[in-house]
Amino acid sequence: MALRAVAVAGALLLLVVVGSSAAGAGSGSCQTRCGGVDIPYPFGIGPNCSRGVGFEIECNPRNGSGDLVPTLAATSLSIQVQNLSVESPPMAKVMLPVAYKCYDDPTKTQDFNGEVELNKTGVYRISDELNMLVVLGCNTMVYTKNGNSEGGLYPYLYYTGCIAYCNDSRSAQDGKCAGAGCCHVDIPGGLTDNTLVFDSWNRTKQVDFSPCDYAFLVAKEEYVFQRSDLNKDLNRTMPVWLDWAIRDDDLACPPLALGKKPPAGSYACVSDNSECVNSTNGPGYQSNDAKTQQCTPKFPVASRIALGVCLGFSFLIVAFLITLVMFQKRKMNEYFKKNGGSILQKVDNVKIFSKDELKKITKNNSEVLGQGGFGKVYKGTLGDNTIVAVKTSIEVNEARKDDFTNEVIIQSQMMHNNIIKLLGCCLEVDVPMLVYEFAANGNLQDILHGDGNIPLPLHLRLDIAIESAEGLRYMHSSTNRTIRHGDVKPANILLTDKFIPKISDFGTSKLLTVDKDFTMFVVGSMGYIDPVFHKTGHLTQKSDVYSFGVVLLELISRKPTIYGENCSLIIEFQKSYDKENSGRMMFDKDIEIEEDILILEEIGRLAMECLKEKVEERPDMKEVAERLVMLRRSRKGGQGSYSISPQNFEEISIEGTPKSFGAEISESSSAAMKKQTTNTVIVFPSQNKKQKRKEDGRRFSGDQTAARVRLKFALNDRQQHRNTYPLLVPE
Repeated sequence: MALRAVAVAGALLLLVVVGSSAAGAGSGSCQTRCGGVDIPYPFGIGPNCSRGVGFEIECNPRNGSGDLVPTLAATSLSIQVQNLSVESPPMAKVMLPVAYKCYDDPTKTQDFNGEVELNKTGVYRISDELNMLVVLGCNTMVYTKNGNSEGGLYPYLYYTGCIAYCNDSRSAQDGKCAGAGCCHVDIPGGLTDNTLVFDSWNRTKQVDFSPCDYAFLVAKEEYVFQRSDLNKDLNRTMPVWLDWAIRDDDLACPPLALGKKPPAGSYACVSDNSECVNSTNGPGYQSNDAKTQQCTPKFPVASRIALGVCLGFSFLIVAFLITLVMFQKRKMNEYFKKNGGSILQKVDNVKIFSKDELKKITKNNSEVLGQGGFGKVYKGTLGDNTIVAVKTSIEVNEARKDDFTNEVIIQSQMMHNNIIKLLGCCLEVDVPMLVYEFAANGNLQDILHGDGNIPLPLHLRLDIAIESAEGLRYMHSSTNRTIRHGDVKPANILLTDKFIPKISDFGTSKLLTVDKDFTMFVVGSMGYIDPVFHKTGHLTQKSDVYSFGVVLLELISRKPTIYGENCSLIIEFQKSYDKENSGRMMFDKDIEIEEDILILEEIGRLAMECLKEKVEERPDMKEVAERLVMLRRSRKGGQGSYSISPQNFEEISIEGTPKSFGAEISESSSAAMKKQTTNTVIVFPSQNKKQKRKEDGRRFSGDQTAARVRLKFALNDRQQHRNTYPLLVPE
């Protein structure tokens, strides 16, 4: 309705403007067209129809046909008119003849200088801005002479010309007019005639392909040189623009001191609604209705029509934009409700970003960080310069709305140093966008298997494994609602600038909570999916344990799940383990030093336990984290030997670690660990510390120098982070 109303208003406005314009136009019996050309006043055909001498137009039949042709009346030759304009700047487009000089033989020539007198005191001047002088030929110079110098050194005031030359028929090229066969030059202002002078040299060798030289004035946009122009018909004309103006006895606009209305009869410019403009080409001033003694109106009829059209279209455009904005606003409100906005906006620690805010944060999605499970991940910056990652969530419908809102709330409540923090979400889009804290070093997948080949010493890999396990343990047991991750893999373990791991891509992307063991959704990634899930469709905490076991194998081998010629990391490690009760042959050579072999074997043994087919035989994430912490402490333990036995198990259990690791160890879990480690003794040979540092660093050289320097800074930052926040970061 709004669009129809505005459209009707715009149409009425246009009719009013056009009608008023038509009412203001005078009517008369003078002929206003000839041969398809409009003849506006001050031009006219016949007595009393023009302003006077110079403005008369003749309308006669073309020779040999009945077509009418308009021509200028007061000129030495009949000059055809193509266009007459009274708008600023006032112009007339006419056809002027081409001058030529032909060489039939060395002793005989035929020439025409193209002379046309436009009357030195008349209304026309050849436009110096829109026209140029063109010369065609071989070994010839042509110039135009015009204006009386009134006693000067030369008889004429203006001399302008150029030289065209050529050695043979191949010298001239189509489209080029820079001297070879064709030259051109700008002309001075004030020219009132078209007289051209030829000055040529010996032409005996060029007669065959260029028997004539040509020269002409022509509108700049109307001519492009062609080689065929060197041999053309002689009776040709070219379009030329003429400037015209009122050039009466009073040669300029009246002084401002006289006001807008000079004495009657002295000027054509007397209207209170018009202004006088001096001519830019010769003396005089501009007028479009000199019959009624008015200059160019400040607001002519054409302008009023244009204004009406513009206003009408402006109303339509504004109405369309308002309707579009209202439609988009309504659509965003629908998305907001569909995505659970009415529930989430009441949650204190969930920041709801508007669509416009999100565009500003991501700079209109200008920087892509990577590809998430449901779309691209973008980098963004909040108002306080905090860098964030913005990713696409799942598509929410009515059936999934409660699950989605619950998961957003649960994620926002997770406060753990090793779980990526959800900062907020945008619900005004079809598919919700989630805003997370930013991890500067990307994901573990790229660090382990990317092209950068970043050196990773064993202690850093242990830190990443322990802290990742702690994040999963927290999800499994330390929240009000247990979350199963469902897609544990290196690509979903993000690393900060201090190489602190952050578990990501969980919860909302799988919609799995404590009351849902069975899912019809395909979750996880090939190579990491629990085989039990394939068989039963049941996803449990032990499914995450299985996936984490694969991550441990990747950490100690630095091989992806499928490597080489379609080799499976799990199968190959199992073969090595079955063959020698050790995965030693699969260890990454960069960390396979003698003093760390036993540690690597224990990590491999733990990984194999996580990968057991029987779910009940797998450790839980709490036990996995504890055993990894014990291995790290064992590695840091003094020199000589160190053993893990039931008697000293509790000394090195996770009980003694900082509280950032989460909940305390239960008695039953400790007892289970004692039972598993009753017969386990790990002996670490003594060594010289200086020699150990040498061994640790022997593999990092050459192209890895820059990466090693970056890693050193990251490790220093990690130590400083521990010193500053002892309760948040493991030892």
